[in-house]
Amino acid sequence: MNPNRDVFQAIADPTRRAIIHLVSQKPQNVNSLADNFNMTRQAVSLHVKILTECGLINIKQQGRERVCEPQLDKLIEVSGWVDQYRKFWDSKLDSLDSYLAKIQKKRK
Repeated sequence: MNPNRDVFQAIADPTRRAIIHLVSQKPQNVNSLADNFNMTRQAVSLHVKILTECGLINIKQQGRERVCEPQLDKLIEVSGWVDQYRKFWDSKLDSLDSYLAKIQKKRK
């Protein structure tokens, strides 16, 4: 893993998110992955390299092929980060709901 990269960098790009999805469905080599995109194999390889450096994909040697396998434990970091904002917005929406209920009650 590259200490200068993190999981947020990996998921910031739609192509990398698509690669994560494809590999999570079925481990694949880079050629198979490249068939799903309108870009060169080298460009897909660069995305795979970033995903590997971020710890979201593991490359395993299987015979003569190098297969990309999912390693999605790092996505827990993203989930934790999102959860803090979900709690914030849940609280705000609960307050809004209470306020609207109070207004409706006054109107009756």
